[in-house]
Amino acid sequence: MNEPVPVTRAVDHGTAKLMPDVDRDRAWLLTVDGAPQSYVDLDGPDHLEFEYVRRIGHVLDTAGRPGEALDVLHLGGGALTLPRYVAATRPGSRQQVVEYDRGLLDLVLEHLPLPEGSGVRTHVGDARAWLAEAPTDSADVVVADVFGGSRVPAHLASLGFVREAGRVLREAGVYVANLADGAPFDFLRSQVATVAEVFAETAMIAEPGVLRGRRFGNAVLIGSGRGPDVMALGRRVASDAFPARVVHGEALRGFVGVAAAVPDGAAVPSPEPPPGSFGIG
Repeated sequence: MNEPVPVTRAVDHGTAKLMPDVDRDRAWLLTVDGAPQSYVDLDGPDHLEFEYVRRIGHVLDTAGRPGEALDVLHLGGGALTLPRYVAATRPGSRQQVVEYDRGLLDLVLEHLPLPEGSGVRTHVGDARAWLAEAPTDSADVVVADVFGGSRVPAHLASLGFVREAGRVLREAGVYVANLADGAPFDFLRSQVATVAEVFAETAMIAEPGVLRGRRFGNAVLIGSGRGPDVMALGRRVASDAFPARVVHGEALRGFVGVAAAVPDGAAVPSPEPPPGSFGIG
């Protein structure tokens, strides 16, 4: 059998590279312009290599009853790690994936094809434009994991965007966003305030080192009408190889402080990660 070899291709927004993992058969790392974007194990789609992706996986695991099929809208595709995860852990789920980079999506589907009957439909387009056209009350989960280079675009970091996500979600639906920031957390605080303006219950998952301002990193922000299962999430993220915390209630309000929700006209991209940091999706 031929050994897998790296694949490099110019895509619409950079240079993408698929690199095989020497330690796991049929597992691949996707990078764009040298920055890690996604990790996929074709034989083990329930394996989530990146810590922030595992945290989103925990949110997906606690959304609805265990194993129950869900309607999920993924804004941002990468190598389709999370859609593959949901298809494996919640068979019968109906999933829509919106990816801005057609060349990247073509590369992924060519070399890392989705399994037959996955229930995943892929689309090329702008995440906010797609969200605006999505039917009301049509999704159980909306996952926002969109980065332009290493930054969340401004038009996906505003009150208007989060309100659209709230409209698309059903009453008990869950909004989950991957964000990146570092001290003094001006961007992250404003994003928590923005999500809290739309959803009755808000929580955030992050590593203690990030929360203490010691380094730049990812934070997973959650909004829901009924609230996430904080106890279950807390147990899951605390048992990971790199433990994280679930911040909610009074502690989260204290983190936000005087930060306010961000209207469209005042929205800015997330900050540029410092050199050597891993703060992308």
